[in-house]
Amino acid sequence: MFHRFACAAFYVAMTVTGVVTTAVAAGEPAPYALKAGKPYAGQSIKVMAVSTPQFTALQKRTQEFTDLTGIEVKWSFVPFKALQEKVTSVGVAANGNFDVVNYLDQWGASYAYWLMPLNDYIARDKLDLNDYPPAFLEALTINGKLNGLPLRSNVQMMLYRKDIFAKLGLKPPKTWQDLIDAGPKIRAAFPDVAPLGCYYGADGNRQNLFAWADFVRGAGGRILDDRGYPAWTSPKAMEATREYVGLMTKNNLCGAGATSNVEQDSRVAFQQGRSAVLPIWQWAYSAATNPKDSTLTKDQVGFAPMPAYKAGDPPSTVINVMPVSISAYSKHKDASWEFLKWVTNSDLDKRNAIERNVNGFAVVNSVVNRWSSMGDPQVNAANDHILLAAKAALEGNAAPMPEVVYWPEVADLASVAINQAASGGDVDALMNTAAQRANHVVQRALR
Repeated sequence: MFHRFACAAFYVAMTVTGVVTTAVAAGEPAPYALKAGKPYAGQSIKVMAVSTPQFTALQKRTQEFTDLTGIEVKWSFVPFKALQEKVTSVGVAANGNFDVVNYLDQWGASYAYWLMPLNDYIARDKLDLNDYPPAFLEALTINGKLNGLPLRSNVQMMLYRKDIFAKLGLKPPKTWQDLIDAGPKIRAAFPDVAPLGCYYGADGNRQNLFAWADFVRGAGGRILDDRGYPAWTSPKAMEATREYVGLMTKNNLCGAGATSNVEQDSRVAFQQGRSAVLPIWQWAYSAATNPKDSTLTKDQVGFAPMPAYKAGDPPSTVINVMPVSISAYSKHKDASWEFLKWVTNSDLDKRNAIERNVNGFAVVNSVVNRWSSMGDPQVNAANDHILLAAKAALEGNAAPMPEVVYWPEVADLASVAINQAASGGDVDALMNTAAQRANHVVQRALR
């Protein structure tokens, strides 16, 4: 469907004391499939994005885009906790106040009615999408329409205490059973360290479902069936759910507060040395080894793909993507598309993960979106080769969470049931009740 893009001429990029200047020779096409001749010069677009150092670094580079196109860009950063509400308000207002939005892929189905599909733009400009992992594109595709391009893509990884594993003669767990077997040894040698940083809390962000999805999919089960109805009560899925909850209730792997902890709580606990293994996104490695945030050093922290459900299987890995998308209400759609092409280009994807100072802004960023970036030697050298581990995880059993408009409501039901089960409730009864209630949600949504 999409053809490979080949640029007839390349751009010249020169870095001088951390400042990048970009020039295109007269008469030659602009890079990144940008329109030649600056047809949208003088237009200004507004971008709403999550607040993260990765994006602040991109903002600091935006003058490069303006020099190439004449288009001004105004960024508005929003903390993640407020992002869903803020982005939703853009669609509700329907006034084009923001041209480009950034959001979590799991919200994308509910936004699809006011996001502009990019398929025609991509075909017209002959952009090559083969450099993106299929799971990243799957996360942004609703009913065959690609509604955004990946800009902040995260792969679920396993951080672990290298020093503890080395002292005990243990290898990084390749399966969940490996971790279960290592648990008693870790507890015996390090009584104050939980073998696993668990987060079963149900606070509305549904973070306790990520590792659950790894178990269910790894066991050959499904979360939703082909019709979009809950499938987590199948024998395989239920057995996997019992095993996931059993990490807490049976195997004694979790630390204090696991049933109320959310991802951030467990991340902080790991950084304070209170757990030996943490399932989390690859970006968290930077925080876990940053002396400003953590008591741990790089000599103490290792990383690996998530454990497989059983020996011989590839790792099951949840991914999430925070894309850039164009509002259908934007009055500057073509200018916004120029911005999307620039901000997602492969050169910038690499540079933003390599350079540690961007126009005076100190940044450490390990988030990339493309196969070529994950395999790039400079990118990996700058990030302790964690992107190679992310690449290996993506080549396994990697998938996003369900991308349906009613998923947040269905997921809330599953999340609460998981929390109650980890707190000692009956797993089967809770998950069956959640599925029954979720069936009503789906029926209502599909009428």
